[in-house]
Amino acid sequence: MCNGTLFRSPRKARDAAETLHGPAPDRRVLAALAAYHVAVASVPDLFKRLFVGRALPSDRLGETELPKKLALPVFASDALSSVAYATEEILLVLSIGGLALYHYAPYLAGGVVLLMLVVVASYRQNVHAYPSGGGDYEVANTNLGAPAGLTVASALLVDYVLTVAVSISAGVANITSAARGLAGHEIEIAVVIVAIITFLNLRGLRESGKAFALPTYGFILGIGVLLLYGGYSILTGHTVRAESADFTVRPADTKLAGLALVFLLLRAFASGCTALTGVEAISNGVPAFQKPKSKNAATTLAMMGAIAVSMFIGVTVLALVADVHVVDPDHGGQLMGAPAGYDQRTVVAQIAAAVFGNNSPGFLYVQVVTALILVLAANTAFNGFPVLGSILAHDRYLPRQLRTRGDRLVYSNGILLLAGFACLLIVAFRASPTRLIQLYIVGVFVSFVTSQTGMVKHWTRLLRTERDPAVRRRMYRSRVINGIGACFTAVVLTIVLVTKFAKGAWIVVVAMPLIFLTMRAIRRHYDNVSVELAPEPGEVTTLPARTHAVVLVSKIHKPTLRALAYARATRPSTLVALSVNVDDAESGALQEEWEARQIPVPLVLLDSPYREITDPVLDYVGSIRLESPRDVVIVYVPQYVVGHWWEKTLHNQSAFFLRNALFNTPGVMVTSVPYRLRSARDAGDGRASGGAEVRRFIRGPQPALPEPPGRETPGAASAPVR
Repeated sequence: MCNGTLFRSPRKARDAAETLHGPAPDRRVLAALAAYHVAVASVPDLFKRLFVGRALPSDRLGETELPKKLALPVFASDALSSVAYATEEILLVLSIGGLALYHYAPYLAGGVVLLMLVVVASYRQNVHAYPSGGGDYEVANTNLGAPAGLTVASALLVDYVLTVAVSISAGVANITSAARGLAGHEIEIAVVIVAIITFLNLRGLRESGKAFALPTYGFILGIGVLLLYGGYSILTGHTVRAESADFTVRPADTKLAGLALVFLLLRAFASGCTALTGVEAISNGVPAFQKPKSKNAATTLAMMGAIAVSMFIGVTVLALVADVHVVDPDHGGQLMGAPAGYDQRTVVAQIAAAVFGNNSPGFLYVQVVTALILVLAANTAFNGFPVLGSILAHDRYLPRQLRTRGDRLVYSNGILLLAGFACLLIVAFRASPTRLIQLYIVGVFVSFVTSQTGMVKHWTRLLRTERDPAVRRRMYRSRVINGIGACFTAVVLTIVLVTKFAKGAWIVVVAMPLIFLTMRAIRRHYDNVSVELAPEPGEVTTLPARTHAVVLVSKIHKPTLRALAYARATRPSTLVALSVNVDDAESGALQEEWEARQIPVPLVLLDSPYREITDPVLDYVGSIRLESPRDVVIVYVPQYVVGHWWEKTLHNQSAFFLRNALFNTPGVMVTSVPYRLRSARDAGDGRASGGAEVRRFIRGPQPALPEPPGRETPGAASAPVR
């Protein structure tokens, strides 16, 4: 379809394209030609084209690369969305000890900010040193060895799946709290949102970046205006007071002191470290940036860090100034003085209501963009997981299907796999962000620690050979930055494991070794297969002494006659037609027709009293092998090819199972002899002619192929073929 016109022949499509803009194949020409190609496509292919888009050739990979303005919303949505709940996570933990502990919040937030700055600075070194997109996995694998690399890969794979599940569940929680009529349908809504994000990513990085740019920049604008207007109101003497400011917090534990208090503060700090999730995504997605890739990725990482830190500081300050009080009911917290039926709002919602007014346009805008950014934070994982999966598949630690780019030059299999695992988690945990958050950030900090340790070793190795003083100074500085990052993140990882292990982090601790062992097993399988398939030096394949051809026959029809003709043309040592007798009347009729047609191939009928086909054929073929172990048996299977998907369910089922059984028989070769039915010929001819016409017009005249041996070229003297 092009401008409302459906082209029914390649000639008309080409003529229309030339009319639009002459013979040069510009965008409108390609659109006209693509219109015909869609018109002749099969129903499944048409469905795929409508939802995923036209397939892109590999040489257009550069067109899918992202400028910084699109890379920021694609890769930073996870880190930026953490602003919506990082401050709240700190206050929720502190509320266990009552309002008296709220005065620790600025110090804990300051620690989170310092850690974020260190991690961002550390990952800028990663981006420049390892721009291939392997990120933490490549750093650990190169500098610390394969076990460390697989540890990081296991952590990141778990973290990406959790990012999708947690982000979308948190976004759905915001949606259902605003629209009470949707309560109770959180799982269905979350799964639908996963499907939508999956669909957008299957269409390509650039298209998903455009789709997610507006909500991400809308969130930055909304929080920015909220902080600026809130700060202005405070400086000009206006009161900014949260709806929960007059409520008191009934502590769940009134005997916190000594080590118990320290443990609670560490737990609050660990919860606030959720603000760091997503920082590593850019280092894993450097290949998606436009050139110069490393520079653009490092700049985007710095922009993301500056925006996230500014918003986190602003939200924390406003929350404390406005006296926002929140409790965690799951840990026995209660808001004393709250009216009956009071529904506790999020920290960001209470700040927005205090600054803009309850249910004002500003308040509603902040609520909408916050819910959107929480949902779209999952997109960071949809860009990181497939790239990491492709690298692991290239290194033979994951199935090779994950290495292949799809029609839109994205790793479609990785996207679908991530969506599937995320949906399983959402269903298993009933889309509860409170339950899922306990599993979060363990994998992130495992990758942080291992990656930064690997970078320290990376700079140490380079310093051994570098002699330029200026370069050595830069390397020393980078090593110090990565060393500080490794120490800080190691401390936080210990805190996270100690404080969150019993709350659900143990699931991640168990899952990571299982994934690690699975990847090792996959690599072992591929290595064993490679060793088994590799020819020995000077190995010469021994030719079989004789070949025995067996043509499977169910009835006499055109596919059978074609298979017999093909088998005879190969001139085997022996040739028989083989049929299994499951019905005496049909077998008798087959034998009579065989003799009447005088087919010059002996027909062998095998009795099958239990009406089973596969075993008699295997026994017969096996008997030939027993008599002549050095011979080869070739089994020809006639098969008719259909043109419609629904026809495939009606034919060839017995042939399919028989072929699979024969594949496992040593010394037996299986040859399918296709016979295309009219539906297949019509569909195939249409696609072939349309596709060839499109390719011929787009690519232009192609050089003539050399004549096959033995074929006479016009104007040249013919030579005898020996």
